[in-house]
Amino acid sequence: MMPWNDLLRLHKQDPDCRIAALFAADPDRAERFSRLFDGMLFDFSKTSLDDARLTALIALTEACDLPARREAMFRGEKINTTEDRAVLHTALRAPEGTKVLVDGQDVMPEVLETRARMARFATDVRSGAFTGAGGRITDVINIGIGGSDLGPVMGTLALAPYCDGPRVHFVSNVDGAQIHDTLAGLDPATTLVIVGSKTFTTVETMTNAATARAWMGRCVADPAAQFVALSTSEDKTAAFGIPPERVFGFEDWVGGRYSMWGPIGLSLMLAIGPDDFDAFLQGGAAMDAHFRDTPAAENLPVLLALVGIWHHQICGYPTRAVLPYEQRLTRLPAYLQQLEMESNGKSVALDGSALNGPSGPVVWGEPGTNGQHAFYQLIHQGTSIVPCEFLLGARGHEPELAHHHRLLAANCLAQSEALMRGRPYEAALKEAHAAGLTGPRAETLARHRTFTGNRPSTTLIYDLLTPYRLGQIVALYEHRVFAEGVILGINSFDQWGVELGKELATALRPILEGQESAVAKDGSTRQLVAFIRAAHS
Repeated sequence: MMPWNDLLRLHKQDPDCRIAALFAADPDRAERFSRLFDGMLFDFSKTSLDDARLTALIALTEACDLPARREAMFRGEKINTTEDRAVLHTALRAPEGTKVLVDGQDVMPEVLETRARMARFATDVRSGAFTGAGGRITDVINIGIGGSDLGPVMGTLALAPYCDGPRVHFVSNVDGAQIHDTLAGLDPATTLVIVGSKTFTTVETMTNAATARAWMGRCVADPAAQFVALSTSEDKTAAFGIPPERVFGFEDWVGGRYSMWGPIGLSLMLAIGPDDFDAFLQGGAAMDAHFRDTPAAENLPVLLALVGIWHHQICGYPTRAVLPYEQRLTRLPAYLQQLEMESNGKSVALDGSALNGPSGPVVWGEPGTNGQHAFYQLIHQGTSIVPCEFLLGARGHEPELAHHHRLLAANCLAQSEALMRGRPYEAALKEAHAAGLTGPRAETLARHRTFTGNRPSTTLIYDLLTPYRLGQIVALYEHRVFAEGVILGINSFDQWGVELGKELATALRPILEGQESAVAKDGSTRQLVAFIRAAHS
């Protein structure tokens, strides 16, 4: 408990520490509270961390034995104790020549063989060697949910400048509107459907897969010939009609929200090609090596985790906003919502005891500059302090639109500066007087135009959003989640909280269909069921 007590004491000594004052007292603060790694600069100087606070945070990583837990993960030990599983998504992006043992067996030969099969298939589809009933594949539909959707869709949007393969579409929601609107306008004879479900039983995914097969079957004699399965359940994929050569499996040591590096990333590989997909893997592997080998004080994922711990567990800020000033990272906040909130949204410690203190924060966000015209009012002047995490590419992929990018970058830098500096009442009053206002009217307007400032933010800046950089960014946040989970003493790799709703949904389906009575349900649920039944009568 000593490091936690030290941190709480340091915060209590100066809970309203002015970030701007830290800069005034230390001309080298920006450099000292930033870290540069492999083309990425992580700047956490616009937070209330000082030397003593950072030292105490680093001591926290030693007290919880983060280095040993990290090494156990990379070694393939079963650190997911509630499911008795290893946690080895890092193996999916490990380079050839790496040896990773699980229960004494090297898993890398199978990983590399699957990766090679994916590359051959993607090359065949992209080249036209693999065709549909109507010829060359023009469109791909990826059907999955959760990690089988969020990673690939985020990656495909992020790497749009590299997407030179078939058009890729994504269906996740069991709401029929999504698959209806996705299928509209596509040609079944030139469409490939990827079904991502480890067990091949996920209700939403299999419902959408059946609908897609029925749609394709209206004009394709053998619709299963244009289906691919990302699953380990070969009996179920065979029953669906998909032959083994188009089934790409992955082991139970790959969690869904960590799975886009392997077969779940097939849709991304089809879009950008095997070479760029390899660059994506290489970026992730480079971050793995950095995370594994670098001391905490220089380690980007660890520092990102420590900033998060400081803001949420010590300062008590309940949420954090992820704000990419990169339109193509539009789905990154949603991706990180699952990654962080499904991983660290727990109330029980590893030993089964009640968690002593808050677990992970609420994560949310939108790309800039759109967010500036939506929720930035609250983060600047609202009563709740929201730590902000900005991401920015130093340049864009459109040199002919460089003036757009300069404006984008100016807005990103201005927002973090404004959050820190604010606008004091005296300055707002002076502006009101300059506008010709006097007396109570000027004072009232000045109060409305006052910004308290001192709102923390970090900035992750990189040169250009390439496949390699995206791999770095995703792996950075994966390891941040792991580090925070270790510090909090929880298992970041199970997700029992998603199960109860699934069970109750299964029980409610026959009630909604009128096959069973709702009498055993609570009054609210009975009322809602009655309304839905009436709408269908």
